Amino acid sequence: MDTIIKANPIDDYKIEILTSSGIEGVFDVKPYLNGSAFKELKSTSYFRRVRPAHRGIMWPNEQDFSSDTIIWAIRKSQ
Repeated sequence: MDTIIKANPIDDYKIEILTSSGIEGVFDVKPYLNGSAFKELKSTSYFRRVRPAHRGIMWPNEQDFSSDTIIWAIRKSQ
């Protein structure tokens, strides 16, 4: 299973991603912001606290995305 090794937040609720297998791209979090689990991410200062964790990405209050979801979204957008 691929692991997220870089998660760099950029403008407009997007995150630059690099995986352990070399997949690079931008993960757009906007489609998920209306879900109750992710509403805290609407705060840009909180959104910028993202970090790689448990093969995917995570925020301090444990909102997370798996590497599978991220890679699927990146490939779909390319």
